[in-house]
Amino acid sequence: MKLTILIIGCGDLGITLGRELIDEGHRVIGVRRKTAVLKDTGIEPLALDLNDLDEANASALPQADYVIYSVSADRFEESAYQSAYPDGLKRVLNVMEQHKKSPRRVFFVSSTSVYGQQEGEEVTEDSPIGPTSFSGMLMHEAEQLLLNHPLPGTVVRFSGIYGPGRDRLIHQVAEGRIAAVTPVIYSNRIHRDDCTGILAHLIRRQESGQSLAELYLGSDCEPVTLHNVMAWIGKQLKVESTDTMQSPLRRRASKRCNNQRILETGYQFSYPSYREGYAQILKEGGFLETQKA
Repeated sequence: MKLTILIIGCGDLGITLGRELIDEGHRVIGVRRKTAVLKDTGIEPLALDLNDLDEANASALPQADYVIYSVSADRFEESAYQSAYPDGLKRVLNVMEQHKKSPRRVFFVSSTSVYGQQEGEEVTEDSPIGPTSFSGMLMHEAEQLLLNHPLPGTVVRFSGIYGPGRDRLIHQVAEGRIAAVTPVIYSNRIHRDDCTGILAHLIRRQESGQSLAELYLGSDCEPVTLHNVMAWIGKQLKVESTDTMQSPLRRRASKRCNNQRILETGYQFSYPSYREGYAQILKEGGFLETQKA
């Protein structure tokens, strides 16, 4: 059956997901302030600033079978996060619940920044959260807003997203930089294509009549220290590290994300660890050829 899927905040992740869903025969509408980047993607553009969304007008957003809320704050400030996450999501939900036909499910793309663990503890969907930054606190506020709303909703907490164009770590290694061995800082990662793969998989799962949980951890199958990730990349690039990076105390969150719940739904990772994911980026991004030159 052809579905209509509304992607709110249709950036890199949304465009990749949209193309995947279009290939499956669905209609995808992408909402963003400036829609020029959606040209030639097959995604129907809808130019809209969520701050201007008329909550009293049911036609302010089109009716959809599924809604993906994947907005990014435009700057790292508390006011921007307040606007992008709890406030923006609330406006969207208030519009969507007025439709004669409600969405079958709303997905909120969240972050593992809602956890506050610092000693390498394993975390699951049931672990206590304790965000220490305004970004994590506001992200969690938005999660609760969705889960307490009458519309059916699912939160997916993604860990550090990397992929094409998200290659800052590779550039740091290429410059001879590496994370310190101690203190031990665990790094949880997920390739962009697995982020979109998980969201598409969950839609297919509901469409097949299977139940969905309210919360999933979206992270790959191998939590690893940041030092080890950078050392592995350096080995591929044949680069010697000359500068040890010390993580600021305020950023020393350290946890190990357990993705068992999403695995139990039958999802199979395209990039189960950082090795497969970064190998793809190094090859397709031309980094290995650059080092040879």
